[in-house]
Amino acid sequence: MQTVVRLWAVQDVAEYLGVPIKTLYEWRRHGRGPRARRVGKHLRYDPEHVRAWFESLDDRE
Repeated sequence: MQTVVRLWAVQDVAEYLGVPIKTLYEWRRHGRGPRARRVGKHLRYDPEHVRAWFESLDDRE
């Protein structure tokens, strides 16, 4: 049986990272931030990609 992974909406990622939703859209516009995909008109994030992106950040930046 396959495990279903729930994708995160922009609101979920903003809450997880503790940043405003507007910040996620700005990051995306500038090619930064965690990878997202469009599902129709909605952005969706794989939680594992968000966590990996966060872990890859250098806290000196």
